[in-house]
Amino acid sequence: MLKVEILGTGCKKCHQLEANVQEALTTLKLDAEVTQITDPIAIAQRGVMKTPALAINGKVVSKGQVLPPDQIQKLL
Repeated sequence: MLKVEILGTGCKKCHQLEANVQEALTTLKLDAEVTQITDPIAIAQRGVMKTPALAINGKVVSKGQVLPPDQIQKLL
């Protein structure tokens, strides 16, 4: 199963990124486990200094920006 993680402190941008991820998954008809990582230490251990960040299957693919659904679809 596809694993998608939103890395951030739970701010407005983090929630928007999660909504965009859900929209991209729905459009592509993909099933994925979507989780939020809010622990600052866990986020920093992944090399992320700017949030929100997006990780797909354990690989960080975006940092410090809210990707629109169409860009997320390309990454999925």
